Parts: sequence; structure tokens; C-alpha cells
Amino acid sequence: MASILSKKQKKKENYTLKELKSLGSDLLSSRAHINNLPLLLSFISPESPPQFVVESLLSLQSFFTPLLPQLPSSSSSSPASSTKRPRSDEEDDDDSAKTETDEVDGDPEVIFRAWLRSKFDEFVKVLLDVLVSQQSEDALRDIVLGTLMEFVKLLNAGRFHSSIYHRILNAIIHSAVDVDMFLDILNSKYFKYIDVRYFTYISMEKFVKTLEASAVSGALISSSLPDKTVMENSETENELKDSLELSIRKIYQVLSRTPPPHKQAEKSDLEMWSGSDESSSKKPKGKKKKSKDQDSNLLSPTTIAKRMKLKFTKAWISFLRLPLPLDVYKEVLASIHQTVIPHLSNPAMLCDFLTKSYDIGGVVSVMALSSLFILMTEHGLEYPNFYEKLYALLVPSVFVAKHRARFLQLLDACLRSSLLPAYLAASFAKKLSRLSLSVPPSGSLVITALIYNLLRRHPTINHLVHQEPVDNASEANSEAEEDNESSRPKTNKKLGMDYFNNQETDLKKTGAMRSSLWEIDTLRHHYCPPVSRFVSSLETDLTIRAKTTEMKIEDFSSGSYATIFGDEIRRRVKQVPLAFYKAVPTSLFEDSDFPGWTFTIPQEEGKC
Repeated sequence: MASILSKKQKKKENYTLKELKSLGSDLLSSRAHINNLPLLLSFISPESPPQFVVESLLSLQSFFTPLLPQLPSSSSSSPASSTKRPRSDEEDDDDSAKTETDEVDGDPEVIFRAWLRSKFDEFVKVLLDVLVSQQSEDALRDIVLGTLMEFVKLLNAGRFHSSIYHRILNAIIHSAVDVDMFLDILNSKYFKYIDVRYFTYISMEKFVKTLEASAVSGALISSSLPDKTVMENSETENELKDSLELSIRKIYQVLSRTPPPHKQAEKSDLEMWSGSDESSSKKPKGKKKKSKDQDSNLLSPTTIAKRMKLKFTKAWISFLRLPLPLDVYKEVLASIHQTVIPHLSNPAMLCDFLTKSYDIGGVVSVMALSSLFILMTEHGLEYPNFYEKLYALLVPSVFVAKHRARFLQLLDACLRSSLLPAYLAASFAKKLSRLSLSVPPSGSLVITALIYNLLRRHPTINHLVHQEPVDNASEANSEAEEDNESSRPKTNKKLGMDYFNNQETDLKKTGAMRSSLWEIDTLRHHYCPPVSRFVSSLETDLTIRAKTTEMKIEDFSSGSYATIFGDEIRRRVKQVPLAFYKAVPTSLFEDSDFPGWTFTIPQEEGKC
């Protein structure tokens, strides 16, 4: 039976869905209808109706699935280069295999399989085009992605076909469609498989290296151009920069949505999409040394789980070397201490990125403090001048910043050690008390709590609560290494002088040990009642640690005008102030206020 295409030449637009289904049925029934294959391929395009695309896709998927083990490694290789043994992904990418071509050049079966492979590669290409097309519907994208993932599973003799999967991720990252839609599908169906996550990290590392190389080459080219040429190509450079930033954002979305390695992987976490646990036991014959990438295709689930952390680390460390946009930079710093550091093979590898972020200053430094604190306390990172940088972050704007709660809790944790020198604790206490005069009421509350904890932890600075001024200001700086008792003033008094230098960055030279916390006494008259009431907590003797407890900074760090107002209206007051008059007033004003005028209401007869 001749094919329908040879009987009647039709335009693609003239086919009905029923005829298209008949084309697929004929193709599956006999090799005599093989000419239907190119016709069905022509219907898979973003411009075709979705139902036509789905019908052609299902027919071609049913046709290619049983033939996948028999297809040669690549359509670009010569027919003689294909063998019946399925080859690894590394061989799929390398078409330099050498075989004896003269013996099989004229074999029709080999030529036919090579042609089928070329059509299969074309099938994969048009599927990727449909997947990332803006004209495609979400349901169609779901079907197309499922078909491609089936090929990833089956094409390489049961082993994960990383080449096709890499092409899928590459198309997603470089598409104009929102990447979240694809990630929702991957996250719900495929990221639960350990090999999918494993090769996702490998692909992300490759994408990052490509972007890094393109960014460096673009910078070198622009720097070597003459000034006039640079001005003419400024628009092109801006386009390249925007494209780079877009790719960086999409890579970050993929990395952040991919589940991290589990510390103790359960049996369900070792489930594989490709089912390569069976084929991995079959060792290939031959003495050729396998590369690392080729060997990764033969890994068991347990071995992949062990190597997962290394791939996770390489992907993230490579990504953090890119020139991140500011919004991505902040998102990374806000979550890296929870989503990245616990899963790295060596968290100390982040020290360069975090120290550079901490040195930037402003809100970026505030956000980097959390991760840097983990590396210092849990992984032995030594950071010189850490407290000087932390001291510089204490500005009024930090008390209204978005991430102020975490920063203030870390500030309290950094000042918790009793081994800190007295001059350092005094400098922080004095700096905070000075800030209490210029921050919102919620900031004054948390500052009072921080100073309370500092005075309780470091008895050597308790004299700051009330200290008389001294005459010799030059002695203030030498007090950094002296004892608390020697810091008591014994010279002539000068009222109205504060030896604390608020602009000094060297904590040894601030003069805080000669100063006093007079700003806290000022807060007794604060316009906000909760602040004035809370200051009274510093009146207790904090040197007696057995009778006092530390304040929890998290109870105050998230405060705002709304929380203060909410606490006040919920507060039950026992004594309410009332207006009291010796006599009931009969007028709004007294007669003496306005001579010649009277404001008394005349009383009519017979009425009260």
C-alpha cells in the first residue's frame, strides 16, 4: 500500500485531525509508510494548532520509542560509525569515533538507521522550539516536556541521557518565557529523582562557565575598542548586558528551586528517573579508560547521593563568581545561610564572596553578616577587624531596614562573649545609646534591650550608667586596656562634656570608657510611653547575675509603630487619669479672659 503522501499531495493546512491520526496509524503499522514521518514532523511547530501538535507528537513518540536502542549515536556521524551498542553521553557529543567504513558503506539498514537518527534529532529540535515558544499553551508545554524527559530516560539504553537534558535546560534558560512555569513542572514531577537533580547541577555549572567566559570576552573587546567605536556600540553593549543579567536571573531561579542534597538520604530520596541502577552493574567490555563524565552515567543511586554535594557546591560557587545584579545579590545573601551553606561540601569556600559582600557596606553588609557569622562560629573562619566593620554598620537607617530583625539578633550574638575587652563593649554600648536619640521608638526599645544585655554580660562597663565627667580628655583613650576601678574619675569636673567620639572608627580611641550613658537618662522623658517605661529596667543592679536574666532581642527586633500601637491598645490600665474640677464650669471661658464679654448662659425662671 502506497503512502498517503504519494497518493495525494496536500498542503499542510488542508489536513484534518482525523487524517493526521490516520497518517500516524499507517506509520506505526508498516515501514512502507515511512514517508509519513517527515509530514508528521512538519505539524510540530509553534504555529500549528495545539491539537495537531499533540496528535503528531503522540504518533512520532510511539514510533521512535521502540527504535531508540537501535539508533546510531548521532545523525552527524557517518553510517558506518554507528553500532548496535548504545553509547554513553560523552560519545554522543564526540563524533570522532573511528571505524572501518568501507565494509558497511553500502548497507541499506545502516543508512536507514542513520536517516532515522537525523529525523529523531529534528524531532527533538522542533519539540524544544514548541516548548519555549511564547505561542504555546501551558498544557502543551507540559506534554512536550514529558515527551522530552521520556527520551532522556530511554535513549541511552536505560541510562540518563544528559545531552538531551542539557539541551532542555539550555532552551529554558535562553527562552523569553517565564522560567517559573517550567520549574513548576520540573519541581512537581522530576526533581524528586536524584539523577535529575544531579545532572541539573552539572548543567548549571556548564551554563555559568559559559556566561563567565562571555562576560570576560565582552569586557576585553570593549576595552580594546577606540573611544568613537565604543560610543557607537554602546547600545549593543547594553543589550548584551541585559541578556547576561536575564540569564543570571534564570540560572538563579533554577538553582534556588532545585532541592538541595539531603544529609541523610532515605530510600525514597534515592529514586532514579532513568533506572540506571540495573544497567550500572553491567561493566562495558574493553580496556579504554573512562572519563569522569562517562563514568557518572554508570553510577548507582548511592554513589550519586555521595557526589551530589560536590556537584551542588561546584554549581553554587561558580554562580557566585558571576557579576550578579543587585536584586539577585540581595536575594542570595538573604537566604544563603539556610539554603546553601548547610549543604556545601566545604562552606569555607564562601569566605571570599562573603567577606567582599561584608566590605561593601550598607544593607549588603547587613545581609552578609548572617552567613559570615556562621562561617566564623561553626567553620573556624578568621576575619580581621570584624568588630570594627560591625561597629561601622550601626547607623540610624539599619533600624528601619527590611532585614533589621536578623541583623539585631546577630549583633547581640556577636557581643555575647564575656572575653570581649571592656573598651569594645563600652564603645558598642555608647554608640547604641547615641543612636537611641535619632531612631524610631521601636529602635529605642531594642537598643535599650541590647544595652541591658551588654551591662549584664560585662560588669566592667557598669560604671557607664552613672559616671561623673573628668577634666583630662587625653586619658580617655588609654582606658581601653585599663581596669574598671582605674577608670573612676578623680580629677576636676567639667559639666556638659562627653569624651566619647562618635565619628571615631578605631574602637580603642572612641573614649567610651570615660563617658556615660546620659542618652538613656534622656529616654526617661521620651514621648512614647513604652520607651520611657522600659528604660527603668536599667535601674536594677545588673552586676548580680543570679537575680537578672538576659532579654530576648527577638522580642524587640521586629518592632514598629504598628506593633507598639497594638501593644498599647491591648494593655490593661488599672488607673485611668480623669479631669477634676473644684466646681462644675458654667462657661467655656472665664470672664477675666475677655474683659467686657460674658459667656454665662442665662437661666430661665422655673427651669434648672
